[in-house]
Amino acid sequence: MNDTPSNTFTHEEILRYSRHLLIPEVGIAGQKALKNASMLIVGTGGLGSPIAIYLAAAGVGHLGLVDDDTVDLSNLQRQIIHGTETLGERKVISARRRLKSINPTIAISTFDEPFTVDNALKLAEAFDILIDATDNFPTRYLLNDVAVLTHKPMVYGSVYQFEGQVSVFHADEGPCYRCIFPDPPPPGLVPACGEDGVFGVLPGTIGTIQAAEAIKLVLGIGHSLCGRLLLYDTLEMSFDTINLKKNPHCRICSDCPQIDSLIDYEAFCGVPGHREPTYDLPAKHTISVCELFEQLSSQTPPHLVDVREPHELEISSIPGAQVIPLGSLASHLEDLDQQDDIVLISKAGSRSARALEILIGAGFPHVKNLHGGINAWAAEIDPDLPLY
Repeated sequence: MNDTPSNTFTHEEILRYSRHLLIPEVGIAGQKALKNASMLIVGTGGLGSPIAIYLAAAGVGHLGLVDDDTVDLSNLQRQIIHGTETLGERKVISARRRLKSINPTIAISTFDEPFTVDNALKLAEAFDILIDATDNFPTRYLLNDVAVLTHKPMVYGSVYQFEGQVSVFHADEGPCYRCIFPDPPPPGLVPACGEDGVFGVLPGTIGTIQAAEAIKLVLGIGHSLCGRLLLYDTLEMSFDTINLKKNPHCRICSDCPQIDSLIDYEAFCGVPGHREPTYDLPAKHTISVCELFEQLSSQTPPHLVDVREPHELEISSIPGAQVIPLGSLASHLEDLDQQDDIVLISKAGSRSARALEILIGAGFPHVKNLHGGINAWAAEIDPDLPLY
């Protein structure tokens, strides 16, 4: 039987996709290609939200969603696939419900698990295009290597505060992610959005561009970002493009690769991939909020040093703390007394753990990190303070 609109699509689908069908570059053939396409989205957060929403609306026939997190109130400023009514729900379940409300005709596979070396190849097997909606380097390098080893394109996107990047990495046709970024940044150099924040609409812009690139790959139209890196600056409202070249010495996609199977990506990047960074500090350099509360009431209270940014103090603070942001701590060591008992404070304990390393390395013997940071203080000691 010949493929005709009535055989390929229902009348409802014809109407649903009519604005696509009117475009010569899409038409019935293109819409059928989208219906037969499959894409795996790793992450259903800030980037994954617009990516999944627009791919579902466009009629991509099979979407896979990978995420092992739950919906938190702090997500809703940018993760538009979720809502207040889904707080506490598993993200893949929340996302699936939203996508089915947009387009009930598509198939959606949910994977409520982290994307790891143990399951990555199996999860990617059933999908044509891999989409990077991650927020950490170990998972990104893993996704790239899976794409290279399986000869599939990876649509890359990343966001930080007001800036974003997009590209298509397809080692069969151009560079892979490792060609451009052979090594991850040193641990702690690039903080997560939970520490430095992200402009709420930025993931929408970057994620929508990623969705457009994925759709273009299926339709075979236009010029993809393969071999180009798109840079977007929200404040300047500027787009710049950098041409990328394949690295002839790339460890995985060159003619003589050093990597022919998946590796330990957390060890390679020096940071965890699916949990908040933890710092294995000696007990003598760690203090709980309850212990600090008792010591602040003593005759010899410790000296508090808050290493957050000044604008964060407008959200919450502990009275009497000296403010020295982490980025300027090394140049303000003379403002501290090496003989003082010092307690370092940050939002959740990560930045202050890095500050502790700086002070110990500079010869400060009596320094401790507040476990859980000021958010733990707000949760256990001062409920009048907000969590953020």
